[in-house]
Amino acid sequence: METATYGEVLARFGHALSDPVRARVLLALREGPAYPADLADLLGTSRQNLSNHLACLRGCGLVVAVPEGRRSRYELADPRLAHALGDLLGVVLAVDATTCADC
Repeated sequence: METATYGEVLARFGHALSDPVRARVLLALREGPAYPADLADLLGTSRQNLSNHLACLRGCGLVVAVPEGRRSRYELADPRLAHALGDLLGVVLAVDATTCADC
């Protein structure tokens, strides 16, 4: 297993949060572990779409799949991620639409 630098960790986190579905998955898992079918229903997306997002989040090292018989339960890879997400939700941004049109 390769250890990522701080910059790489933040880039992975940013990539994960750059997609609304992935951001919502992380927020849902902040509340506790969940099964893919339940997450798909909660988020109103297809299971295939959710599967692709979960693969991305696993690849970024943010979530892990915990096998349970024939199913897998997903959870945040590190409990500190829940705290970090909570802190991010509390940040107030002063956005300048003229310089950040794509944001």
